Amino acid sequence: QSSVSSVHSSTSPQSTPSPSDDVVICCAVRTAVCKAKKGSFKDTMPEDMLAPLFEALVKRTGVNPKDVGDVCIGNVLQPGGGALSSRIGQLLSGWPADVPVMTVNRQCSSGLQACANIAAQIEAGYIDVGVGGGVESMTNNDMQATLNPEQISENVFEHEGARNCLLPMGITSENVAAKYGISRDAQDTMAVESHAKAAKAQQAGLFREEIVPVRAKIRTTAADGSEDVVEKVVDADEGIRAATTMASLQKLKPAFQKGGTTTAGNSSQVSDGAALVLMARRSAAERLRLPIIGRFVSFSAVGVPPEVMGIGPAVAIPAALRMAGLTIKDIDVFEVNEAFASQATYCMQDLGIPKQKLNPKGGAIALGHPLGCTGARQIA
Repeated sequence: QSSVSSVHSSTSPQSTPSPSDDVVICCAVRTAVCKAKKGSFKDTMPEDMLAPLFEALVKRTGVNPKDVGDVCIGNVLQPGGGALSSRIGQLLSGWPADVPVMTVNRQCSSGLQACANIAAQIEAGYIDVGVGGGVESMTNNDMQATLNPEQISENVFEHEGARNCLLPMGITSENVAAKYGISRDAQDTMAVESHAKAAKAQQAGLFREEIVPVRAKIRTTAADGSEDVVEKVVDADEGIRAATTMASLQKLKPAFQKGGTTTAGNSSQVSDGAALVLMARRSAAERLRLPIIGRFVSFSAVGVPPEVMGIGPAVAIPAALRMAGLTIKDIDVFEVNEAFASQATYCMQDLGIPKQKLNPKGGAIALGHPLGCTGARQIA
């Protein structure tokens, strides 16, 4: 298990020019994030979430798809050999077939890794313009599918580290809470604050610019068994619960372990969603007259023991900052995935991140966590 962290700086077309080989961010968009199984994207395939985003990149920036050297999409629950949904989504949007597509799986960091891959290609000189992103339909691709023991080497069970790769994610959350002393109250506080920040941001319209409306078809079944299909424009995150309180969360039972502290309320939500990020070499962006809204400064991936996989940001963030010549105090906003409140709280405490700088518009506990999408969603 590993964690990816990246450092970005916001800028504007009027800011002081940087070296022409800087990797710049030209546009970052996402769909709304919806509840898996029962939300507005429950009948929407991954490719149908991606296609409107490819269209939006063109509409918002004027980029010619033929100028895009590569596309990399993060996707964890990958159907059809991996790249099927990503390629279909690109083609459905009208992009030409000679723009290549690949898919990457680095678990919850997949969307960030996809963007890092594109940034690395640009910096290495292989391409001038690229698209990174992520997509996940946790409705249609089941994370709970059990592993067939016959498909796992017997050697796995004789090696503790390898065996721990098979631990359920919820148990790794309990391990983090127990090992680092993250109390139930601290976890529930993180969850309450995530929902409160997300609700405030949503009410203030702070998500409107990053969300691309998607027309979704939703199948319904009446009491008599008859089925109907309705169309709906999906343009708002559906997991935010403004009324979440400590009292309401304290009523929830442990979800993974008797006597544990990880509950459905202080864990990320199972969700559907997609996000894309258009990046370019600065000189190419200027030549093609693409907007420049930020820079991709550095990234780092660091492995951690599988049994405490959620602590990854606590080691990956310092590594990314060292590459950029920065410190924790230099950063104004930290987007840290809230897979579980236990690990997000630990990372905040271990790194000394001021609470007001962490996920100021809420995190995955409130917004949801479509696995392959989240990293790119954080950039947007």
